[in-house]
Amino acid sequence: MEVRPRVLRGWEPPETPYGRGHRGVDLAAAPGTPVRAVAAGRVSFAGQVAGRGVVSVELSGTGTPPLRTTYEPVLPSVEKGAEVAPGEVIGTVAATAPEKSPHCAAPCLHWGLLRADVYLDPLALLPPWLLRDGPPRLLPVLGLPVPE
Repeated sequence: MEVRPRVLRGWEPPETPYGRGHRGVDLAAAPGTPVRAVAAGRVSFAGQVAGRGVVSVELSGTGTPPLRTTYEPVLPSVEKGAEVAPGEVIGTVAATAPEKSPHCAAPCLHWGLLRADVYLDPLALLPPWLLRDGPPRLLPVLGLPVPE
């Protein structure tokens, strides 16, 4: 059974297009961990960028220009142009020396989301129930008497 990865660092939008920020989320993931497509789409890139493996997927049915997810560092198991289904393995997390990883001090997967050249929070693609932290809580029901 696979578990939901822990977010090591969240999305921090920059104040300007070239300003400081974190244009994605870092998910705890050991080298060799399968990387899965978050949604159906077409692989728009699978290869090396600045010495790190990257896979980008244009998501189907998300408008014009389409949303595009990015994953790094990845050893791709798909090629440009491949159609992928939600949850399909697109590669594995690559081992990266800490000095070569601009994102994480611990092993991680950087997951990004863009529409054209505008970065968005990739966690917005997930259903709210998946993002809840902690155990469930019971809340008072308004309009009913409190039991004695």
